[in-house]
Amino acid sequence: MRWRELDRANRVRLLLWVLFLAGGAGLGLWLDWRHWRGLLTSPWFHLATFPLGALLLRLVFTAARTTGRHLAREGRVGPLPRLQTNRLVTTGPYACMRHPMHFGLLFFPLAVALLIGSPSFIGLIAPAETVLMVVLVLTLEEREAARKFGADYARYRQRVPPFSLRPSCLRRLLGRAG
Repeated sequence: MRWRELDRANRVRLLLWVLFLAGGAGLGLWLDWRHWRGLLTSPWFHLATFPLGALLLRLVFTAARTTGRHLAREGRVGPLPRLQTNRLVTTGPYACMRHPMHFGLLFFPLAVALLIGSPSFIGLIAPAETVLMVVLVLTLEEREAARKFGADYARYRQRVPPFSLRPSCLRRLLGRAG
């Protein structure tokens, strides 16, 4: 994906993600060096966290790929800039949650925190970033979708939750039949 292919809103979103991840990692490592140096330098801690982070990162990318392909196939009519849709998608993973891509991406900070083995990032910063991302999705993304799709989105919003932990929904999110 090329930077110039993105509209302003998606550039801001991408910059926010970079800020969350890089800022969280930097702050986490700084806090760890001051308060958790033993864990930060423990190979055993990293042997425990790294595989969990790799697995979680794989799940995040799988969810993003599944939902991105579904959006590209079902949410676009005619030529549009990358990452844009002009049709409300209510099938596939979108049949059981309104924001499946965001749901998967909520775990991105924790995956990075586990990969770098930062106790502060794992226990404090990643959860705080996740809460902030949920708030952004439930306010900004919801408002944008309501403005874009009007009454159709209002009806969809009444019957489908923003996120879901139902196993059948998680299977859809991860690209498995369900």
